[in-house]
Order: sequence, then structure tokens, then C-alpha cells
Amino acid sequence: MNTETKQILTSDGIPLEQSLKKAERINKIKALLLVAPLLLFLLITYIFPIGEMFSRSIDDKMITNMLPKTFKAMESWDGQELPSEEVFESFLIDYQVLIDAKIQGKLTQRLNKEKNGFNSILKKLKRKMKKFEDGNYKEQVLSVHKRFKDVAYWRAIKRTAPPYSVAKYLKAVDMFEDENGNYVQVEEKRRIYKKLWIRTFEVAFFVTIFCFLMGYPIAHLLATIPMKYSNLLMICVLLPFWTSLLVRTASWMILLQQQGLVNDFFVLIGLVADNNRPEMMYNKVGTYVAMSQILLPFMVLPLYSVMKTVSPSLMRAGKSLGGTPFVSFWKIYFPLTVSGIGAGSLLVFILAVGYYITPELVGGASGKLISNQIAYHMKQTLDWSFASAMGLMLLCGVMAIYWVYNKLVGIDNIKLG
Repeated sequence: MNTETKQILTSDGIPLEQSLKKAERINKIKALLLVAPLLLFLLITYIFPIGEMFSRSIDDKMITNMLPKTFKAMESWDGQELPSEEVFESFLIDYQVLIDAKIQGKLTQRLNKEKNGFNSILKKLKRKMKKFEDGNYKEQVLSVHKRFKDVAYWRAIKRTAPPYSVAKYLKAVDMFEDENGNYVQVEEKRRIYKKLWIRTFEVAFFVTIFCFLMGYPIAHLLATIPMKYSNLLMICVLLPFWTSLLVRTASWMILLQQQGLVNDFFVLIGLVADNNRPEMMYNKVGTYVAMSQILLPFMVLPLYSVMKTVSPSLMRAGKSLGGTPFVSFWKIYFPLTVSGIGAGSLLVFILAVGYYITPELVGGASGKLISNQIAYHMKQTLDWSFASAMGLMLLCGVMAIYWVYNKLVGIDNIKLG
């Protein structure tokens, strides 16, 4: 017997399945519209700037656009011997266009970064080429300066031909691409950026440790004392947030100087001699002290919010079962606060890695971090490509640490209460 499944209809005669799918589509559109402002905000303030930084850090089209005929003529040059007459003629044509536009200085600066010596020979070429005759351009250029006879300078020009380059990233780790295309380290006396990277993560690590050692007992005290005292102490913890960061840093500069209150106290208690006061400013000591005090609340608050949820009866139960106070704390209380430790540590570490004002003011030459170098290239040298490369490397380093933490501990264990 043949039977047909009777289709269920809604009150308005539309099949129920079709009506449900339509309602589901409408709900999805509503949900998308609700999150659209947040998505747009993230795109404008986060995704697009990072994309622009990446584009700027690898963009090397300036020389490509300045010497189009030269690079076209260099395509068949193997780089073993001096280029052909065509390359010299093309270079002179391109260089004359730049002189007429009064932008030859940009070419000189960029090529001089690629290989020292371009600054002087290009300036001399500018003066001499006014008297050049038509034809035999190679011989005339070679007669301007002996460096034009060095094939290494022409190889340096050809290395700038690709519109995109990782040279800025190599420079950020004290490396460069040599004439043979190999990545090699710069001279030892010029290696500064690796030390800066190591110092940055070292300072961030120890500041996180110091904040944990000071913040854990403070958070525990806040979570266990009566509410009226806890609120008063919480105000003291939050007080730094109500004071300008610049004012707090300047206060530490006054306190830590050799004639400051801290040194006066050490002399008063006989810890140091008056003529042998320790230097705590413009070095790592000042950076550690100031950053630890400033970032301490970011450790205390996540710990406090988690500790407040731990019942005091658990410690009493542990003691009643024969455990000493330390054993009860270590076996029962401490594991329950690991989520707060993870949240506070990540928060403090990420903030410390990118800190700028405090190391700039109290760090001196030995206490400055990579963020200070980024700011220097943004404001002083105006090398925004290099600053963008270092900024992206810093972001990737933080993301890598975040990924490692997720693999070892689990991001689900991070809680704020």
C-alpha cells in the first residue's frame, strides 16, 4: 500500500520546514548585525593597522620606482663583472630624473644603508655628470670615482631591485644579506638589537616574578581579612590607577637618586656608607623597581578575584585531617589559585614587554627596552619600516608566549574570578 507523508503546514499555509529555515536565517542575520559594530571596530583598530605595519615593514619599492630603467637593464647581468654600457647609460638617465625632481637624496640615503660609500660617490657623480658627453657612459662614470670600478657597489644596487624585502627583519636581529645572498651577522661591535630583545624579555620576566612574590600575599590578605579592612586596603591597591603614570615614574626618579630618600634610609640604618651610595637610577635596578610597583595592581586584582571564591573551610578541613598549615596551603589552597596566577602573570608580562615611559625615564642606556628603540626610529630616524618590523616581531613574540602557555597550562585555566 502506497502512503504519502503528509506535509505539516503553518497557520499561514507555508511548510513548517521552510518556515523554520527562514526563521533560522533571520536569527543569524540579527546575530551578525549585533556583532557587526564590534567586528568593524576590531578591523579598524587592530587588523588594518597590523596589516599596514606588515606591508610597510617589507615594502622596498622606493628604489625600484626610482631606478626603473637601471633595473630593467640589470636583469641579464650576472653580477660577476662590471655591468654593460647599457646599465651605466640607464643609471645616468634615472639619476638625472631624480636630480631634476630634487629627490636624489632619498636614493643616496637608501643606497648608503645598503653599502657605505654611496653618499660621497653619488654626490661627486652629480657634479661631474654635467660635463658628460654623449656615448661612452661607462668609461665616464668609472672616471668619476674609483669605487664605481668596484663591482660590489653595483651588486648593492641590484639587491635593492625587488619591491619587497626582509632586510628590516634581518636588521632587527643584527643580520644582513651579503653579496652572495647569504644571511650573516653584522660585526660584533654593531650587534645591539639581540641584546635589546634579550633584555626586554628578561626585564618582563623578572618584573612578573617580583609582582607575583609581592602580589600573592597582598591578595591573600585582601581575601581573608574582614570586609571593612579589605575595602580600605583595596583602595590602597587601586590608588596608583588614580595617579598619572608620568607622575609615578617621576616620583621614583626622586626616590631612587643617589641623594634620594631610599639612599638616605640605607645610610641611616648603616646598610651603606654615605660616600658609597648605590646607583639605582638609569640602570636595570631603577627599571625593575619602578615597573614592579606600577604593574603590581595588575597581578593583585586577578589573584584577589580568584582567592575570594576559595572557601576558608577548605584550609580548616586540611588542618583537621592532620596537615600542617604549609602542607594544607600547598596541597589545597595554592592549586585553587593557579588560574589567578596565570591571568595575573600573563597580564603583567604582556604589559611589561611593551612598556615605554618608565624604561625611557629611569632605565638609562642599560635599562631601555625594545619599545624605546621602536619609538626612537619612529620619532628620530623616521625609519618607520624598521619600527614596524620590530613592532611586529614584538607582537609575534608575545603571541608565541601566549601559545606556549596555552599548550603547557591551558588557556581555559585563566580566570578572573
